[in-house]
Amino acid sequence: MFDTPRTSWTERLVHVPVGRVRLEGDLRVPTGAQGAVHFAHGSGSSRHSPRNRFVAEALNAAGLGTLLIDLLTPEEEAVDLRTAHLRFDIGLLAERLVGAADWLAAQPDTAHLRVGYFGASTGGGAALVAAAERPELVGAVVSRGGRPDLAGAALPDVRAPTLLIVGGRDLPVIEMNRAAFEQLECEKRLEIVPGATHLFEEPGALEQVARLARDWFARHLRLAPAEEEA
Repeated sequence: MFDTPRTSWTERLVHVPVGRVRLEGDLRVPTGAQGAVHFAHGSGSSRHSPRNRFVAEALNAAGLGTLLIDLLTPEEEAVDLRTAHLRFDIGLLAERLVGAADWLAAQPDTAHLRVGYFGASTGGGAALVAAAERPELVGAVVSRGGRPDLAGAALPDVRAPTLLIVGGRDLPVIEMNRAAFEQLECEKRLEIVPGATHLFEEPGALEQVARLARDWFARHLRLAPAEEEA
């Protein structure tokens, strides 16, 4: 499926303390990892999203660590299923993304790794807000079918190189991404996948997303030679 050689990795269930809550996630750290990508799932989704896990495996095979985490507690998820409110609370989601990135920076097996964010749907907006709050820690952002417009006033403050990926048939979201793209002042790229809808369910569409994300993170998160020797 991918031309990147498969590498070995360890995976463990983690509980990440953020404020008053503990968030449950799955952490994979490939042997010799050169970066760690934190996934911010979208509206009504979870860390078990098959689309995010597909992308995560492509990143793992390229030697990048991944943290797939539920940004809401089980109790909050139950409320959100009824109200669909918390999934649009970008401030709350971004706060938890920042806390999880800080946690990664404090763990022995990931402390030396640069952090990236991969956001989907509303998670795309939250990832950009979190990146603006931690410019010294976050080295790259990728948004898949995301809502970067929800980052609002934080967009001009993002310093991490940012890749926005949108399906060619996801017309309303294309316009939202174009508007947000114009406000970004960092290194940036907008990639439209021809024929793809919002969930990239068409044959080959998700594979293209995974390749784009893999190449973006591999380029921007890998340690420079001087850092490798330190």
